[in-house]
Amino acid sequence: MILKQSFYARPTLEVARDLIGKVLAHRTAEGTTAGVIVEVEAYIGEDDPACHAAAGRTARNQPLYGPPGRAYVYVNYGLHHLVNAVTESEGAPAAVLIRALAPLDGLDLMQARRARLRWRAGKSQVPEAALCRGPGNLSAAMGIDIAHNQCRLYRQPLTIEDRGIVPGRVVWGPRVGITKAVEHPWRAYVAGHPSVSRG
Repeated sequence: MILKQSFYARPTLEVARDLIGKVLAHRTAEGTTAGVIVEVEAYIGEDDPACHAAAGRTARNQPLYGPPGRAYVYVNYGLHHLVNAVTESEGAPAAVLIRALAPLDGLDLMQARRARLRWRAGKSQVPEAALCRGPGNLSAAMGIDIAHNQCRLYRQPLTIEDRGIVPGRVVWGPRVGITKAVEHPWRAYVAGHPSVSRG
């Protein structure tokens, strides 16, 4: 069952917790890929120094201020596409970064997409648990790029679904890969899962 827009129109930390165990799916002409969400991070409002909204509304962060349930996809360090689910009410900038998936469907296609990356050429296959570990790897394996910015996550081709999966014990800790507001325990993940980012 694809999650409805109303799922995202709630406090960001609640959405973050409830996204663990849900399935991110992408249907393309190449095929369908999907994975269970096992790690997320919350970014909340202009008062959060690590949130893209900290500097106020810009052309780049406009999706954060838009309707909930849309994808906010941006390019990080000019290399990696990162996908977020916009939360809360329109005008309240907040989102949940999807950091890691446990691969579920379309593993061969995920491997092929990862192999297309310049720095994977000629190297062995990526271990299954590492295919979607980290937000940049996740987007590469899932075929998500800037063209998916502002996609409605409750309509195909890019959706988040409830397939009744029980993910395991969920724990909270500091966000990783940032230098500001690291004291906020706004990273939720499945304890001990091999697809969760280190750190």
